[in-house]
Amino acid sequence: MVLTGWRRVLNRVIFIPQRYVLGIMGLFALANSFTMRVCLSMTITQMVLHAEPTEHIVGETCPNPEGVTSIMNNSTINETTIVASPRERYDWDEATQGLLLSAFYYGYVLTHLPGGLLAERFGGKWTLGFGLLSTSIATVLTPWAVTIGGATGLFIIRVVEGFGEGPVTPAFVLLLARWVPPSERSRFGAMIFGGAQVGNIFGPYISGILLSDNGDWANVFYFFGGLGIIWFLFWCLLCFSTPNEHPFISDEERLYLNKNITASGLHKKLDPVPFRAILGSAPLWVLVLAAVGHDWGYFTMITDLPKYFSDVLKFNIKETGLMSALPYMAMYVCSFLFAYLCDLCIRKKWHSITTGRKIYTTVSSSIPALFIILASYSGCNRAEAVGLFIASMAFMGGFYSSVKINAMDIAPNYAGTCSAFVNGLAAISGIITPYLIGLLTPDQTIGQWRIAFWTVFAVLVGTNIVYLIWGSGEQQWWDDVDKFGYPPNWKHGPLKKRTTDLEKKVVHPKHDHSPMPTD
Repeated sequence: MVLTGWRRVLNRVIFIPQRYVLGIMGLFALANSFTMRVCLSMTITQMVLHAEPTEHIVGETCPNPEGVTSIMNNSTINETTIVASPRERYDWDEATQGLLLSAFYYGYVLTHLPGGLLAERFGGKWTLGFGLLSTSIATVLTPWAVTIGGATGLFIIRVVEGFGEGPVTPAFVLLLARWVPPSERSRFGAMIFGGAQVGNIFGPYISGILLSDNGDWANVFYFFGGLGIIWFLFWCLLCFSTPNEHPFISDEERLYLNKNITASGLHKKLDPVPFRAILGSAPLWVLVLAAVGHDWGYFTMITDLPKYFSDVLKFNIKETGLMSALPYMAMYVCSFLFAYLCDLCIRKKWHSITTGRKIYTTVSSSIPALFIILASYSGCNRAEAVGLFIASMAFMGGFYSSVKINAMDIAPNYAGTCSAFVNGLAAISGIITPYLIGLLTPDQTIGQWRIAFWTVFAVLVGTNIVYLIWGSGEQQWWDDVDKFGYPPNWKHGPLKKRTTDLEKKVVHPKHDHSPMPTD
């Protein structure tokens, strides 16, 4: 009785719909997760030794606008100005730096699928919460790991950080499938996953401030790791895995969500994940390819753009932080514009979900690829290069209305597992691209970077074409056999161990035959 009265009081006091509370906390979660992910891209420019002569090769390297190159100590060696550093710096070549920048994704890839399975079994709240908490603690410990183990220590701690963040995307996709009706998904997808751009904005910008004036690079890790721990405390108090578990959601919102959300897992216990059917699903594999293409371009930008601004265009560290943040400001703003247009068109039935996903996959892949190539031919014109990179990332904002939420369309019941499968395989791009770019750009020349950007162009456009041909926004039969039945060419036995007599009478609406009998 006391508990019921407490809930009624909270229902009256808390008037904000709880799915919006989840959305706001999700935004903060993604923002902080990306600050922890990308902060090394900035700090590594201050962790390594630089010994660059003031001379430059016309057409291949850009002149230093300040006429000096900053590195350690307080003397001049071989026409190079050297500045004192509060911490030890390390002699890591470009390939080593590329390997360190990719280390996060080794762990990130491995925990995607387990994270999705854990989220479906134990709920998205705790799977996501404990994942980000572990990443936050590892981030705080990063300076200690580097001091103890150098490059090896940094590599290991970054892998651990990746382990923690792997479950984040599949857990959030599952939470959205449980909390958000289809007509609102593009908006919430932009709100929550757009938090990545908030992280990409504030991560480089705040890092640049903390690192300016010869600041201690360890402070970057302490700051962002500490924010993650604080976020976890609020997450535990405010968010829950489903509307039906929420202690102070309004009755009106609970009824609305139960009526309009199609995920069966909201109303009943799910059957075991149909892995055999999932692995044979063409729409899912096409979605994997589209995600690989997008992540190839996206991870190249978030991981290596600060190095391009610092080492090629010769921005100082504070300018690098600002210039690296601007493209993501554009992406964040445009993600909401694209989401609004996509939801509006679907709600008005001006186009189908499938058509919408294909439109915004093209917007977020092929158009950015074009601007990236144009930027690579801007040479040492810093204003033009920055403007083109901003345009490129602005159009990438369509990603949150397409590939990022497409797993919820084709499999609302198993969205966590499918999202884990898609994002886990796509994140392999994060392993490949930093190391590949380190190999392609040993001398940091414009020509070498142009080859790297042409690689990005080919992958983005190629995968986009495949998705345009075979992509889908329709719920797949294996996601709800009770509703759709089995397709005529299914010869691998039942997906479920037991079915009732009522279930055996269900007929697939697209195939004139009954569901396959079970043992």
